[in-house]
Amino acid sequence: MSSKGKKSSKDDKQYVSALQVAKHAGVSRSAVSRAFTPGASVSAKKRVKILEAAEALGYQVNDLARGLLARKSRLVGLVVTNPELGYRSHLVAALTKALIHRGSVPIVINTGRTEEELVAAQKTLFGYRAEATIILSGSPPSSFVDLARRNGQPLIVLGRSETGADDVNIDNKGAGREAARFFLAGGHRRLAFAGALSRTPTTVEREYGFRQEAERHGAAVMIGNGSNSNYAGGQEAAQQLFSGETRPDAVFCVNDLVAFGLIDYARRHARMSIPDDLSVIGFDDIPEAAWDAYNLTTFKQDASVMAAHAVALLDRREADPDHPPVHERLSTRLIQRASTRVAAALHP
Repeated sequence: MSSKGKKSSKDDKQYVSALQVAKHAGVSRSAVSRAFTPGASVSAKKRVKILEAAEALGYQVNDLARGLLARKSRLVGLVVTNPELGYRSHLVAALTKALIHRGSVPIVINTGRTEEELVAAQKTLFGYRAEATIILSGSPPSSFVDLARRNGQPLIVLGRSETGADDVNIDNKGAGREAARFFLAGGHRRLAFAGALSRTPTTVEREYGFRQEAERHGAAVMIGNGSNSNYAGGQEAAQQLFSGETRPDAVFCVNDLVAFGLIDYARRHARMSIPDDLSVIGFDDIPEAAWDAYNLTTFKQDASVMAAHAVALLDRREADPDHPPVHERLSTRLIQRASTRVAAALHP
């Protein structure tokens, strides 16, 4: 026990304070504050002394306290459902990297699935007074959008659209049309789309573009929908597509995870060879798509490019809050690998 009756412990840790830096450098506390404030007045000689003292003591500026004083937290909330899955995990990684480089503090809000998880996520995001919110594709509820607006936050939406908000999307319909043309040029006529019952905007748009182009060339499209747009969902979609008398000979999958599940099911249960019996195209080009087990032809969706566009929109919105909503569409590139036949040119 100490003289004041408090129990001390060697595990009790204290951060180095600005006052300690001031004493070590032989300057005032306010001089330390000015030395770490961009544009503040402090002599070059004194700044060097302060920085050397800070380095020796291991001092770091308390950005949280500074943000509270300035009423600017620098926190940016990333709202996402299932951030661990497929392309979404790579997009979260790219966004956090880009935001840190910007000087922001990213906070990932996993919305979860239950009502209790959603409420907890909302309290975390808005309780910490995040400066802005970025909502990723998937199915975060509209309540997050409404709360962001009521709190006056800049709002950026990725992979979907919300009225009155800036958004960045992929040209999903264009990719769907390209997938259909590629299959038809390869001699396929029994086409299929593997999606998910969740019917997110990306799923709907990719299916629409694919069916529209296929039907324009006189080819019908079978549809298989799994419960979710993941590996298990791909297996479910494959079971639907390959259980009948007429099997597709080419399938466009809503993403790579669905394609992996579909390919494994086709090989093991339907005894189909890839690409001799079945050609498969995925979407996202996650690293596993290039693995020998799949060698998947897929559309490349560059997470770093998407993140850069999102941060640029955030900067624009903060600089001009009254600017009309900006809607950006990014193109994709088809990466050809061994899950599809080599296609000839298809006449438009």
